[in-house]
Amino acid sequence: MSTLLDASAGRGAPRARLHGDVHACGLDFGTSNTTLGLVGAEGAVALAPLEGEAVTIPSAVFYPPAEAPQIGRAAMGAYVGGEEGRLMRSLKSVLGSALIDEATPIGRRRVPFRAVIADYLAEVKARGERAAGGPIERVVHGRPVFFVDDDAEGDRKAEDTLAEIARSIGFKEISFQYEPIAAALDYERQVGTEELALIADIGGGTSDFSIVRLSPERHRRTERGEDILANEGVRIGGTDMDRVLSLGVVMPLLGYRSATTRPGRDIPSGYYVDLATWSAINRLYRPGLLAELRTVRREAAEPRLIERLIRVVEEERGHTLAMEVEGAKIGLSEQEPQAIPLAWVETGLSAALDRAGLARHTGDLAVRIGAKVSACLAQAGVAAEAIDAVFLTGGSTKLAPVRAAILAALPEARVVEGDTFGSVGLGLAVEAARRYA
Repeated sequence: MSTLLDASAGRGAPRARLHGDVHACGLDFGTSNTTLGLVGAEGAVALAPLEGEAVTIPSAVFYPPAEAPQIGRAAMGAYVGGEEGRLMRSLKSVLGSALIDEATPIGRRRVPFRAVIADYLAEVKARGERAAGGPIERVVHGRPVFFVDDDAEGDRKAEDTLAEIARSIGFKEISFQYEPIAAALDYERQVGTEELALIADIGGGTSDFSIVRLSPERHRRTERGEDILANEGVRIGGTDMDRVLSLGVVMPLLGYRSATTRPGRDIPSGYYVDLATWSAINRLYRPGLLAELRTVRREAAEPRLIERLIRVVEEERGHTLAMEVEGAKIGLSEQEPQAIPLAWVETGLSAALDRAGLARHTGDLAVRIGAKVSACLAQAGVAAEAIDAVFLTGGSTKLAPVRAAILAALPEARVVEGDTFGSVGLGLAVEAARRYA
């Protein structure tokens, strides 16, 4: 197959052009967004356009009752536009959790979560192949340092599941690379001298760190094991920030932690935790749940709050709440306070989020993320002063509490901003060029 691909290379660089056969790819299947890096002649790499001209696509699927699923922005637009169907987001979070062996109701059928992920990735692969002009059968899949914290067997199972899904959608050669190592390979393309870098990849579902020795000469080597001094990570990311913000700011307006008429007893918290968790929202749409909530309302000291919760579940608008919270979180980097409109739940109802609130609600998570920097340094056996640069990639590096926690551990290091959503995909393509040349 011979093709000419034109796709954004990230970091504001000129549009990269790939000549010749596209024979392999690097797939960054993220909790919030996905990219696909293609490998062209002589190892050239570029990100494939996956939705119009956009090289990133939200990791979201919308299932209409009797039609083919939609993915990405189109999926979210169908949901927001009120079309009948079921939205699934934060798909990667299901890997390594009990949900991977469950199914979600869609109309009159139940679709396994494995099939949901396969539907999404199959369409991403198809769009990459359209951009490349032919089939792509070899992939380097990105993966977090830990799919599951402190559970080696669960971590292995999560990778095996992702490999099985990749095989089921037509990939014949499948390998994996840690996402922060992939980001390091992308960053190394712009390094002029040897340096020791800490790579921080803070995404939607995990926070991952690597300490890597980089240089133009090392970049040409095929075997880089001795240059990777440490890998650390924790299953905390942007969706966890969304969850604690939702529980802290929005869910109390729907009855979270409110009292029942029985002294000393609160409304059960499980409904609210599911509603605040991207990957668990659809649990609230199971048969019989609304009847259960109406019983809860009769026992509530403030039934009006539970009525709001019932409205959200009855209209299947849980993802609307999650999107509003996520939007407010992101918007704080530009302006505060951020409004969270809830008039669709009840006329005149709203919530607000400011930077102090963001820091208060997410502070513990940020501290846990920052602690992994020290753990990474200890694993590598190097002092903080030895780190020349901190390379930041992933959307959650934009959150002030997270950023501050990372940089506090390395006050003397130079801060380098990566392509927020593209560095890992490009680095995986660099790795694919080496493995499948």
